[in-house]
Amino acid sequence: MLQFITPKTPFVMVIFGATGDLSKNKLLPAMFSLYKQNLLPDDFYIIGFARREFSDEAFRSLFTKLSKDDKWESFAAHLRYQQGNFEQVEGYDKLIQVLNGLDKKIGACITRLFYLATPPVHYEIILHFLLVTKLSEGCGQGSSKWTRLVIEKPFGKDLETARSLDAKLSTIFEEKQIFRVDHYLAKETVQNMIAFRFANGIFEPIWNKEFIDHVQITWAETKGVEGRGEFWEGVGLMRDVVQNHLMQLTAAVAMEQPKSFTKEDVRDARANAIKAIECITPNEVRNRVIRGQYIGYKNEPKVAENSLIETFIAFQFFVNTPRFKDVPFYVRAGKKMEKDTVEISLVFKQTCHILFKEYGCPEIGNVLTIRIQPNEGITLRVIAKKPGTKVALSPIEMNFSYKNEFGEIVVDAYEKLLLDILTGDQMLFNRSDELDSSWQFITNILEGWKDHSIPIFTYESGTWGPEQGMKLISKEGRNWL
Repeated sequence: MLQFITPKTPFVMVIFGATGDLSKNKLLPAMFSLYKQNLLPDDFYIIGFARREFSDEAFRSLFTKLSKDDKWESFAAHLRYQQGNFEQVEGYDKLIQVLNGLDKKIGACITRLFYLATPPVHYEIILHFLLVTKLSEGCGQGSSKWTRLVIEKPFGKDLETARSLDAKLSTIFEEKQIFRVDHYLAKETVQNMIAFRFANGIFEPIWNKEFIDHVQITWAETKGVEGRGEFWEGVGLMRDVVQNHLMQLTAAVAMEQPKSFTKEDVRDARANAIKAIECITPNEVRNRVIRGQYIGYKNEPKVAENSLIETFIAFQFFVNTPRFKDVPFYVRAGKKMEKDTVEISLVFKQTCHILFKEYGCPEIGNVLTIRIQPNEGITLRVIAKKPGTKVALSPIEMNFSYKNEFGEIVVDAYEKLLLDILTGDQMLFNRSDELDSSWQFITNILEGWKDHSIPIFTYESGTWGPEQGMKLISKEGRNWL
């Protein structure tokens, strides 16, 4: 059993890649917020491990946005830095000395959290040195109780590399020690879908193929790759967003009711839903998957002039369960889009009563939309009579907003994830079987793209992607919302 970290339990978090964007923009701000909420113990340490030759003070000075807070100085006293090259053992040996010193200072084994906040290309070598230096064993007293490994997506580049990475992880750590991060699972609206579906008796009876016409999932950003061309060339939108975030959103819609609201039962339900997604074969990719690239992408630094890397993707698939059999799911995701939004929409079958046929029923009837970001909330579109002496029908929206109802979202996704890592709760983290199923789906599409005769369509910034992405759904008599 993992050691449960309480506000009295010391711990040390080692962040590999601590000078990168993830550490500066997400991890340290989240830890600082937890500190200000008195959710961290008195004795904790955060050690940044990276290539640059920094002193402790120079490392602390990286976080200029946080340093304006009057509690920063007391928090920053917990930050340390260890210079080290990921590919050389010397840095790891020096890290061991630092960690042993902290154990001696406290007078006990301190729980060690190793957070891989580096590009995925460094995962294998860091894991190798954690093993050979025995850092993975903690201070040697029951390593599976005192040591945790946190790893960010993407987990591999395809099914083969994902399985290889998972095999590497399993030789070093037990599954209960591994926290595979997909921060979408910690977003309040994604978590709320379980409560919304299964705590409200009016929705569960109609959450199936008898009532749902189709499901739409949209992930859109107005920004481009923002100077991260080298990273994007090695990943693309399919690996960076679809394999993890959008597979998890699909699971939130398609999963069956968990046996209980406990870690493994929820993860079982999620894993079964992802496993039930029917793969698109490589031969079907040409007709069922649309990929695009925004005009100007090839002008980004470190992007190949003949690049076929996608910044837009749209496809249709099915979830082969009794609940959703033959209900199409449509997914679109893209950068440089018209607006920033992430949302799920369940479009119900239009059953406008024969009584109103002569007055005209709206083309689209009831739609339930869950907004993941921004303006987290839930909207239900219903049909009502317009005011007046004549009968005329119009869709109206019943809108629930987290901000309006509860005030600001209380816990940021990374704050929630870090708290769960500290307490050992893996409910909101990917399990290896979830990843394996999602990579099987994604790898089939990647295999199809090896046929370079399959086109990649360009699109203007500030639009909803290439025209072909619109036709993917319109050819079946439906439209993107």
